[in-house]
Amino acid sequence: MQGLTLAKRGWLLLIVLCAFSYSFGLGRAPLVGSDEPRYAEVAREMFQRGDWVTPTLGGHTWFEKPALVYWAAMASYKLFGVAEWPARLGALCAALLTVLIAGWLAGRIETAAGASLRGFKLIVTGVTATCSGVMVFARAVNFDIFVTCAVTCALACFCAAEVERDERRRRWLLAGFYAAMGAGLLAKGLVGVVLPVGVVGLYYLLRRRWPSVWPTLLWGVPLTLAVAGLWYAPVIARNGWTFINEFFIQHHFARYVSNKYHHPQPFYFYLPVLAALMLPWTAFLVSALIRARHWRWRGDEPQDKLRLLALAWVVVPVAFFSLSGSKLPGYILPALPGAALLAGEPLLNYLRGACERATMRATGLLLLIFAACVIGYVSRTHAVSLTCASFVAAPPTLVGLLALAWPQRRRFCAWGTLAAALGVVVIIVACALAPVARRESVRDLLQQAGARGYANEPIYCLHAIERTAEFYGAGRLAYDEQGEPVKLEGAGEVAAVAQAHGGAVLVLVPVEYVRQLTRYPWLTTEVIGDNDATALVVAQMR
Repeated sequence: MQGLTLAKRGWLLLIVLCAFSYSFGLGRAPLVGSDEPRYAEVAREMFQRGDWVTPTLGGHTWFEKPALVYWAAMASYKLFGVAEWPARLGALCAALLTVLIAGWLAGRIETAAGASLRGFKLIVTGVTATCSGVMVFARAVNFDIFVTCAVTCALACFCAAEVERDERRRRWLLAGFYAAMGAGLLAKGLVGVVLPVGVVGLYYLLRRRWPSVWPTLLWGVPLTLAVAGLWYAPVIARNGWTFINEFFIQHHFARYVSNKYHHPQPFYFYLPVLAALMLPWTAFLVSALIRARHWRWRGDEPQDKLRLLALAWVVVPVAFFSLSGSKLPGYILPALPGAALLAGEPLLNYLRGACERATMRATGLLLLIFAACVIGYVSRTHAVSLTCASFVAAPPTLVGLLALAWPQRRRFCAWGTLAAALGVVVIIVACALAPVARRESVRDLLQQAGARGYANEPIYCLHAIERTAEFYGAGRLAYDEQGEPVKLEGAGEVAAVAQAHGGAVLVLVPVEYVRQLTRYPWLTTEVIGDNDATALVVAQMR
């Protein structure tokens, strides 16, 4: 560390702490939800076949998403074996890279602006790293953090090019902008281009300037297509119209304009979601937006350009997905680095003694509300012990009280908020995540069945599809002709598949329907156990 400035040492320490917080207990909890196990299983099937082109799930082609997440998981499986934490490692790396790129951009603006923004790189890096949205999505197999990383890279290169005076360096930065959009196409399809192009377009509209990137389109668009073509060219060549119909028509256009995939929400849905994803820095984002009326909207200073780009960076994803018929919280994750750039300026001003005490008091209040919600939720649901909940609530409570009572203690309040955010993640993983996640997964139930000698029996779902079985019951879970897990609708159908199999079958059934099997006269059953939501039952004909 000799020779490094204090600012660089602080930045490196922050990155190390973030990497530790993101990676702590990465494989402690099973894969949960409907997406994590499916994405991990698609990657495993591709890995086992040695096929880097065609995604499959249960042996059926699965063209819902592009290949970048699968490639990351396959590489991790190759190095570390097939398990939960290697499947999640790609998301962790994408999150850290997003933090680094946001910090890099802030550093370029800090250098260009001079003393007026000294410390901006460290602040923006810390805010980006401790946004609740980034911390959560860094720990799960998902496409949103990958497209966030690609969009962040594209827009960071564009913004750096806007303040770069050397023409040769500017061309290289614009090449990075176009190449990153190609990576965005690999990360999550067309949205990887729509978002950065929309942000750049709104940025020029706000500045009332003619786009300066027009001359680069002749070589930039082919560069984007060349990067994306690493996967799109071979997958289209191999699968033709089947891929085009499923990937583009069904999972892009139909998903956007309709509620085909059953994620309806009101138009204003993403406003509270953005506020939640930005915690604990939401109040500083609001402060920046309130002061936007005082900006120099057509100014040519680096800070002026960054403000407008960051504003467009927030507005475009929120507006674009608010118009969609299908809404999920992770869709606006790419807006968070822009929001962090906006929030970073009032936070920097607060640390310098500017009048932002009310903003820090609001932050303290949000921390106390979070702590109260944790205690209230655990008291009502008993999901974990009250002791564990108290440990989770302690850091935000202490920092929240400090921020409310002594906002003039600026360094303690600001860096305490950052430390509390990272600490809460570690505490949740240490004492709360595993027991809560086990209730959302059938991993332990299938392991119990294997220990009792039922490691090879086929698996069926009764009344409800249990998605985590797609990874943990891989090779044994029954699929129908449409590539969906078979969902039986009664004990009679269970008896029919057991008779056809000629032996025992494993049935995943909601706990309220277990008696349908145990009381059915033509079946011999054994209840392996349940996770409070789903039971695993061994069934065979008498």
